[in-house]
Amino acid sequence: MSTGFIFDVDGTILDSMGIWMNVGELYLKDMGIKAEPNLGEILFEMTMNEGAEYIQKKYNLNLTTEEICTGINNRVYKFYEKEAMPKPKVIDFIEQAYENKIPMTIATSTDRPMIEAAFKRLHIDKYFKKIFTTTEVGHGKDKPDIFIKAMEEMETTPKQTWLFEDGAYSIETAKQLGIKTIGIYDPASEKDQEKIRNLTNIYIKNWTEHKTLLKQIQNNK
Repeated sequence: MSTGFIFDVDGTILDSMGIWMNVGELYLKDMGIKAEPNLGEILFEMTMNEGAEYIQKKYNLNLTTEEICTGINNRVYKFYEKEAMPKPKVIDFIEQAYENKIPMTIATSTDRPMIEAAFKRLHIDKYFKKIFTTTEVGHGKDKPDIFIKAMEEMETTPKQTWLFEDGAYSIETAKQLGIKTIGIYDPASEKDQEKIRNLTNIYIKNWTEHKTLLKQIQNNK
Protein backbone atom coordinates (compact mmCIF):
# COMPACT_ATOMS: atom_id res chain seq x y z
CA MET A 1 0.00 0.00 0.00
CA SER A 2 1.46 3.39 -1.02
CA THR A 3 1.67 6.25 1.46
CA GLY A 4 1.36 9.99 0.89
CA PHE A 5 2.34 12.91 3.14
CA ILE A 6 0.55 16.28 3.32
CA PHE A 7 2.49 19.01 5.10
CA ASP A 8 1.31 22.25 6.63
CA VAL A 9 4.02 24.94 6.39
CA ASP A 10 3.84 27.60 9.12
CA GLY A 11 4.63 26.07 12.49
CA THR A 12 5.25 22.67 10.89
CA ILE A 13 8.01 23.02 8.28
CA LEU A 14 8.91 26.68 8.82
CA ASP A 15 9.45 28.38 12.16
CA SER A 16 7.34 31.25 10.90
CA MET A 17 4.28 31.71 13.11
CA GLY A 18 5.97 34.66 14.78
CA ILE A 19 5.67 36.85 11.67
CA TRP A 20 1.89 36.58 11.81
CA MET A 21 1.91 37.69 15.45
CA ASN A 22 4.35 40.54 14.83
CA VAL A 23 3.66 41.76 11.29
CA GLY A 24 1.44 44.66 12.39
CA GLU A 25 4.12 45.89 14.76
CA LEU A 26 6.84 45.49 12.10
CA TYR A 27 4.70 47.28 9.49
CA LEU A 28 4.16 50.24 11.81
CA LYS A 29 7.80 50.24 12.89
CA ASP A 30 8.86 50.62 9.24
CA MET A 31 6.81 53.84 9.24
CA GLY A 32 8.33 55.06 12.50
CA ILE A 33 5.21 54.29 14.57
CA LYS A 34 5.36 52.41 17.88
CA ALA A 35 2.63 49.78 18.17
CA GLU A 36 0.61 49.01 21.29
CA PRO A 37 2.07 46.03 23.24
CA ASN A 38 -0.71 43.53 22.42
CA LEU A 39 -1.32 44.47 18.77
CA GLY A 40 -0.35 40.99 17.55
CA GLU A 41 -2.98 39.32 19.73
CA ILE A 42 -5.63 41.79 18.57
CA LEU A 43 -4.89 41.27 14.86
CA PHE A 44 -4.38 37.49 15.04
CA GLU A 45 -8.13 36.82 15.28
CA MET A 46 -8.96 39.21 12.40
CA THR A 47 -8.99 38.85 8.63
CA MET A 48 -6.45 40.89 6.68
CA ASN A 49 -9.06 43.53 5.80
CA GLU A 50 -10.35 43.76 9.37
CA GLY A 51 -6.79 44.15 10.63
CA ALA A 52 -6.06 46.86 8.06
CA GLU A 53 -9.20 48.78 9.12
CA TYR A 54 -8.17 48.48 12.77
CA ILE A 55 -4.65 49.80 12.09
CA GLN A 56 -6.03 52.59 9.90
CA LYS A 57 -8.38 53.88 12.62
CA LYS A 58 -6.24 53.15 15.68
CA TYR A 59 -3.11 54.83 14.31
CA ASN A 60 -4.91 57.45 12.22
CA LEU A 61 -3.13 56.48 9.01
CA ASN A 62 -3.75 58.49 5.85
CA LEU A 63 -3.84 55.28 3.80
CA THR A 64 -6.64 53.14 2.36
CA THR A 65 -7.23 49.66 3.76
CA GLU A 66 -6.06 48.28 0.41
CA GLU A 67 -2.76 50.17 0.73
CA ILE A 68 -2.31 48.90 4.28
CA CYS A 69 -3.03 45.30 3.16
CA THR A 70 -0.46 45.66 0.38
CA GLY A 71 2.11 47.06 2.81
CA ILE A 72 1.55 44.23 5.29
CA ASN A 73 1.72 41.61 2.53
CA ASN A 74 4.97 43.11 1.26
CA ARG A 75 6.44 42.94 4.77
CA VAL A 76 5.39 39.30 5.13
CA TYR A 77 6.75 38.42 1.68
CA LYS A 78 10.10 39.96 2.60
CA PHE A 79 10.21 37.73 5.69
CA TYR A 80 9.57 34.55 3.69
CA GLU A 81 11.93 35.56 0.90
CA LYS A 82 14.88 36.45 3.14
CA GLU A 83 14.36 35.33 6.76
CA ALA A 84 12.03 32.36 7.35
CA MET A 85 13.95 29.31 8.53
CA PRO A 86 12.98 25.64 8.73
CA LYS A 87 12.37 24.00 12.07
CA PRO A 88 15.48 22.05 13.17
CA LYS A 89 15.80 18.62 11.50
CA VAL A 90 12.56 18.89 9.48
CA ILE A 91 14.47 18.89 6.17
CA ASP A 92 16.25 15.70 7.26
CA PHE A 93 12.85 14.02 7.61
CA ILE A 94 11.58 15.38 4.28
CA GLU A 95 14.73 14.13 2.54
CA GLN A 96 14.29 10.72 4.18
CA ALA A 97 10.70 10.50 2.95
CA TYR A 98 11.76 11.63 -0.53
CA GLU A 99 14.46 8.94 -0.66
CA ASN A 100 11.76 6.41 0.28
CA LYS A 101 9.75 7.64 -2.74
CA ILE A 102 6.85 8.86 -0.60
CA PRO A 103 4.85 11.48 -2.53
CA MET A 104 4.51 14.76 -0.66
CA THR A 105 2.27 17.79 -1.07
CA ILE A 106 1.76 21.10 0.74
CA ALA A 107 -1.54 22.36 2.20
CA THR A 108 -1.12 25.90 3.51
CA SER A 109 -3.15 28.96 4.46
CA THR A 110 -0.29 31.23 3.39
CA ASP A 111 -0.34 32.61 -0.13
CA ARG A 112 1.72 30.88 -2.82
CA PRO A 113 4.35 33.59 -3.56
CA MET A 114 5.50 33.60 0.06
CA ILE A 115 5.80 29.81 0.33
CA GLU A 116 7.55 29.52 -3.03
CA ALA A 117 10.02 32.28 -2.10
CA ALA A 118 11.00 30.52 1.14
CA PHE A 119 11.13 27.03 -0.40
CA LYS A 120 13.26 28.23 -3.31
CA ARG A 121 15.77 29.91 -0.96
CA LEU A 122 15.91 26.78 1.23
CA HIS A 123 16.14 24.45 -1.82
CA ILE A 124 13.22 22.29 -0.68
CA ASP A 125 10.71 23.01 -3.45
CA LYS A 126 11.89 19.94 -5.38
CA TYR A 127 10.58 17.56 -2.72
CA PHE A 128 6.89 18.40 -3.14
CA LYS A 129 4.63 17.33 -5.98
CA LYS A 130 2.42 20.39 -5.60
CA ILE A 131 1.60 23.30 -3.29
CA PHE A 132 -2.07 23.83 -2.45
CA THR A 133 -3.18 27.07 -0.80
CA THR A 134 -6.50 27.81 0.87
CA THR A 135 -6.75 31.04 -1.16
CA GLU A 136 -6.58 29.15 -4.46
CA VAL A 137 -8.76 26.25 -3.30
CA GLY A 138 -11.38 28.70 -2.05
CA HIS A 139 -11.88 27.25 1.43
CA GLY A 140 -9.90 27.22 4.67
CA LYS A 141 -8.68 24.10 6.42
CA ASP A 142 -11.93 23.90 8.35
CA LYS A 143 -13.25 22.41 5.09
CA PRO A 144 -11.86 19.21 3.48
CA ASP A 145 -11.29 20.60 -0.05
CA ILE A 146 -7.56 21.29 0.24
CA PHE A 147 -6.83 17.82 1.61
CA ILE A 148 -8.94 16.13 -1.05
CA LYS A 149 -7.01 17.95 -3.79
CA ALA A 150 -3.69 16.96 -2.20
CA MET A 151 -4.72 13.30 -2.11
CA GLU A 152 -5.85 13.43 -5.73
CA GLU A 153 -2.41 14.78 -6.68
CA MET A 154 -0.65 11.98 -4.76
CA GLU A 155 -3.19 9.33 -5.86
CA THR A 156 -3.70 8.19 -2.27
CA THR A 157 -6.79 7.35 -0.23
CA PRO A 158 -7.39 8.84 3.25
CA LYS A 159 -6.17 5.58 4.83
CA GLN A 160 -2.90 5.91 2.90
CA THR A 161 -2.42 9.59 3.77
CA TRP A 162 -0.74 11.35 6.70
CA LEU A 163 -1.10 15.02 7.56
CA PHE A 164 1.70 16.83 9.42
CA GLU A 165 0.14 19.82 11.16
CA ASP A 166 0.40 22.09 14.20
CA GLY A 167 -3.17 23.47 14.13
CA ALA A 168 -5.98 21.68 15.97
CA TYR A 169 -8.84 22.73 13.65
CA SER A 170 -6.97 21.48 10.57
CA ILE A 171 -6.22 18.16 12.28
CA GLU A 172 -9.91 17.78 13.14
CA THR A 173 -10.89 18.28 9.47
CA ALA A 174 -8.35 15.71 8.28
CA LYS A 175 -9.45 13.16 10.87
CA GLN A 176 -13.07 13.50 9.75
CA LEU A 177 -11.88 12.48 6.27
CA GLY A 178 -10.08 9.43 7.69
CA ILE A 179 -6.60 10.88 7.17
CA LYS A 180 -4.03 9.90 9.78
CA THR A 181 -2.42 12.81 11.58
CA ILE A 182 0.87 13.79 13.17
CA GLY A 183 0.76 16.72 15.56
CA ILE A 184 3.78 19.03 15.64
CA TYR A 185 4.34 21.26 18.65
CA ASP A 186 4.58 24.98 18.00
CA PRO A 187 4.53 27.73 20.65
CA ALA A 188 1.78 29.57 18.74
CA SER A 189 -0.57 26.64 19.46
CA GLU A 190 0.48 26.22 23.09
CA LYS A 191 -3.08 26.43 24.42
CA ASP A 192 -4.24 23.60 22.13
CA GLN A 193 -1.51 21.07 22.90
CA GLU A 194 -3.61 18.73 25.02
CA LYS A 195 -6.33 18.71 22.35
CA ILE A 196 -3.77 18.08 19.60
CA ARG A 197 -2.22 15.18 21.57
CA ASN A 198 -5.65 13.59 21.91
CA LEU A 199 -6.57 14.10 18.24
CA THR A 200 -3.43 12.84 16.54
CA ASN A 201 -2.16 9.34 15.78
CA ILE A 202 1.39 10.49 16.58
CA TYR A 203 2.52 13.61 18.44
CA ILE A 204 6.06 15.05 18.41
CA LYS A 205 7.53 17.95 20.35
CA ASN A 206 10.10 18.64 17.63
CA TRP A 207 11.69 17.12 14.53
CA THR A 208 14.69 15.69 16.37
CA GLU A 209 12.51 12.57 16.57
CA HIS A 210 12.65 12.26 12.78
CA LYS A 211 14.89 9.15 12.71
CA THR A 212 12.25 6.93 14.28
CA LEU A 213 9.22 8.78 12.91
CA LEU A 214 9.12 7.04 9.54
CA LYS A 215 9.21 3.66 11.27
CA GLN A 216 6.37 4.74 13.60
CA ILE A 217 4.31 5.71 10.57
CA GLN A 218 4.99 2.40 8.83
CA ASN A 219 3.98 0.52 11.97
CA ASN A 220 0.77 2.55 12.28
CA LYS A 221 -0.83 1.37 9.04
